[in-house]
Amino acid sequence: MYDLIIIGSGPAGLSAAVYGKRAGLNLLVLEKNPMSGGQVLNTYEVDNYLGMPGMDGFDMGTRFREHADKLGVEFQETTALSLEDMGDSKLVRTDGGELEAKTVILATGAVHALLEVPGEEKLSGRGVSYCATCDGAFFRGKTVAVVGGGDVALEDAIYLARTCEKVYLIHRRDELRGAMVLQEELGSLPNVEILYSHVVEEILGEDAVEGVNLKDCKTGGVSLLPVAGVFVAVGIRPETELVQGLAACDENGYVLAGEDCATDVPGLFAAGDVRRKPIRQIVTAVSDGANAAVSAGAWCR
Repeated sequence: MYDLIIIGSGPAGLSAAVYGKRAGLNLLVLEKNPMSGGQVLNTYEVDNYLGMPGMDGFDMGTRFREHADKLGVEFQETTALSLEDMGDSKLVRTDGGELEAKTVILATGAVHALLEVPGEEKLSGRGVSYCATCDGAFFRGKTVAVVGGGDVALEDAIYLARTCEKVYLIHRRDELRGAMVLQEELGSLPNVEILYSHVVEEILGEDAVEGVNLKDCKTGGVSLLPVAGVFVAVGIRPETELVQGLAACDENGYVLAGEDCATDVPGLFAAGDVRRKPIRQIVTAVSDGANAAVSAGAWCR
């Protein structure tokens, strides 16, 4: 019987592990991926984390894990399949067996949203990508498109512009949503062109991406844009399947939990991108992890 099981090893989960371990909790972190860090691992540069301007995302994720390791946090690489409230404890079924704890912190993060257009699934990994820092090197000297208008889309376009011949940023609205500092940097790049009020109707190609069909949202006209790659950055969806039907969630699947990260299920806490909140950033995930661990510790006493 553990005091605490943390499901997920991104910034929220690792922060919870550090705070929980320092509080003397007998805890276990479950991670389904071979490497801790979550989405931060795929971020080429983190410029808004206090005291670490310009930090490489991979390095940041590595530092977070090293901090947990230094404290002797126990990790288990496994996939959580279900979560059951047993009253005084929680039962976590994994692909490696059953685990029980007094409290659980759900820190499973989020995954990339899809365009859900013809050709996307077929050409995924063959020109369609959801991670510019992972796959950008394959498109050196080529023309690519980035779809989206938020911070991630702008960061991806800026990153790709360093090595690609031409970058199109496709956004369905007539203005971008990303931070102004990113918009200014993007506007200074001569090889970036923003296509406002356009959406991707179809991704074209047989064995690899050859182009996209674009629809003008104002005129309804459809045109062909030849590109060798499509980088999708249209948002995320929370990985909250484990608590659907167990804990209260909003219409988008985000867990309803306050600043103490407590859900409506006693002993169950939600931290990071799975929780409904105004801002989802690394710093807020780390903060959630700390709050959730403190709340879990109080519940165990």
